[in-house]
Amino acid sequence: MEAKLVNFSKFLKQPDTQFIIPVYQRNYDWTEKECKQLLKDIYLVGTKDDIESHFIGSIVFMHDGIYSSSGKTQLTIIDGQQRLTSISLILLALSNKLRDVDEKKANQIRKNFLINEDFEEQKIKLRPIKKDNEALRILIENDEDTKIEEYSRVIENYNYFIQEIPIDDLEIILTGLNKLVFVEISLERRKDDPQRIFESLNSTGLDLTQADLIRNYVLMDLQPEEQQKIYEKFWVTIEKYTLDNNLKQTKLSEFIRDFLTLKFRDIPTKSKVFEEFKSKFKFKNIDTLESFLQELKNLASIYQRLLNPEFEPNEIIRENLIYINRLEISVSYPFLLEVYSDYINNIIDNKTFIEILNLIQSFVWRRFVCALPTNALNKIFMRLYEEVDKKNYLVSIQMALSKKRNVQKFPTDDEFENEFKIKDFYNIQSKNRIYLLEKLENFNNNEIVQIEGNDKITIEHILPQKPAYEWKKQFGEKLHELQNKYTHTIANLTLSGNNGDLGNKPFLEKRDKPEKGYKDSRLYLNRFLSTIENWSEKEMLERQNLLTARAKLIWAYPDIDQSLFENEEQNIFDIDDATHKQILYAIFDDKKFNNIQFIELLEKVGKYLFDIEPNTFFTTDLKQKMKLTKVQSELSRPVSISPSYFIEGHGNANAILNRIKKILTAYQLYEELYIRFV
Repeated sequence: MEAKLVNFSKFLKQPDTQFIIPVYQRNYDWTEKECKQLLKDIYLVGTKDDIESHFIGSIVFMHDGIYSSSGKTQLTIIDGQQRLTSISLILLALSNKLRDVDEKKANQIRKNFLINEDFEEQKIKLRPIKKDNEALRILIENDEDTKIEEYSRVIENYNYFIQEIPIDDLEIILTGLNKLVFVEISLERRKDDPQRIFESLNSTGLDLTQADLIRNYVLMDLQPEEQQKIYEKFWVTIEKYTLDNNLKQTKLSEFIRDFLTLKFRDIPTKSKVFEEFKSKFKFKNIDTLESFLQELKNLASIYQRLLNPEFEPNEIIRENLIYINRLEISVSYPFLLEVYSDYINNIIDNKTFIEILNLIQSFVWRRFVCALPTNALNKIFMRLYEEVDKKNYLVSIQMALSKKRNVQKFPTDDEFENEFKIKDFYNIQSKNRIYLLEKLENFNNNEIVQIEGNDKITIEHILPQKPAYEWKKQFGEKLHELQNKYTHTIANLTLSGNNGDLGNKPFLEKRDKPEKGYKDSRLYLNRFLSTIENWSEKEMLERQNLLTARAKLIWAYPDIDQSLFENEEQNIFDIDDATHKQILYAIFDDKKFNNIQFIELLEKVGKYLFDIEPNTFFTTDLKQKMKLTKVQSELSRPVSISPSYFIEGHGNANAILNRIKKILTAYQLYEELYIRFV
């Protein structure tokens, strides 16, 4: 490896040289923000005579590229493509702006920095990866006949530079460009480790995604021909499948995180996905790599339907995927990837798959209504597929969710009903409010009403938020009480295409307004309102009960015999008596321990928590309760929780179980340990 300070213009000006961005690199993705800062720096040094140079970072490349008989040199850029591409776009903008002012200088910029004039083919000096390469070619060759359908940062940023550089400032920009310097780091393929250097650059602040690092890890060590083959055959398609078409954002890092969760039943930290991937997958040969990438590609094709339901051909499945996206239940993706795969491979039929999608919505929505914590969902869906019985597919999932307890529970009909009636459904996120009313409106209806994105339909309070005099006259002193109790609840909310016309008018006017009132409405949510003569607490309660009953059908609780759960997983705090019981398995710290003894479980819990936060053992009464000591002989049955410290392990199953509970209580961990007995 050789490093030296180099003038950027001289680097670009090298004759008979091409700068190759290898396929394992990410696309060019600088935004206007970065381009603006670069242009600002160039302006600054271009106008300051006392500034001789301006440092812009480093460029790392392999200098033993391909040499042809014509003397053509190819430098493979390991790091620096964003700056290299942006400066090339600035030079192209300068050349095109100069054409009408100084054609000789315009051609000089083009010949020195943008093309290799003597090359018969591939004249352009900079060769980005596929999509970016085509965009750059169109710009340099002024090819007006070829159109790029997809959004291109290359074209977008070129247009930015064209707009932002005034014709009078061209000399300033050229002066500034000639003052740019960088550290040139040249590598030898047989001596240097480009993967290690690439990772080192990233660790010092290079803004790369986890997917960028993984692509680099997968492709970098391959020969150029193999790189191109693997990239074209697998990686391009995987990137395409993991693009969120609505947000115009790649979700490749998220997909690989979900893939790792699916594979290893452990959720990697978002910033550690690459490290986890690298530790789990070693590719001994090209066949192993291709086999792995084929599996990843197959799952990515399913992920595409989760992100973009329009790719799902079945109308009902597509509709349910849209609702799952609406609720942002992306934590269910690791589970859904496996179930979706079973559906595609005909292990389950579309009816079963649809019922599972409905079940997930019921589970998540009931939990939302009952204000249960969303952070519990990650762990639930991480292991849910383990509970699937292929011979009794749907029922096994229903049982797995129904047996959850405490903060992981599936709220029962009674729990859901109690909360549904009193919940403020108006002051929640818009997506959830629309989801609720759309599902209530369209349940078992032949004519589907689209509320999402429909500006003609709005949400209306039947008893207005700011009642007119007639309402105050009707309810008198009780008005304030009714407002507090019902205003934003399901009893008082409906849909209207005429909200502005109905406003805070009295109820009968709202009901009877020609073509715009409740009587003439075709919406289900207004059906009850069209039949009543008054809007008092009696009618509010009637409508509340009506819609709650409908909600219990839409977000149904599984019809499962609760006696089936007697020997299922239990939270340790729900276990009162462990006498004569054997542990089939325990789940702690998201890890499953089969056929573990009570004393071993005490040791694992103690070690794990002592390692994370030892002070809790000393600053609470745990020290006394656990008989914490460094001297083993002081204990009847010492249990090691660190190389230096021990706790008491003597006693029967209940005694040991109580010790574990005390440790978990001290750390305020009430949902971390589940046990299933034989």
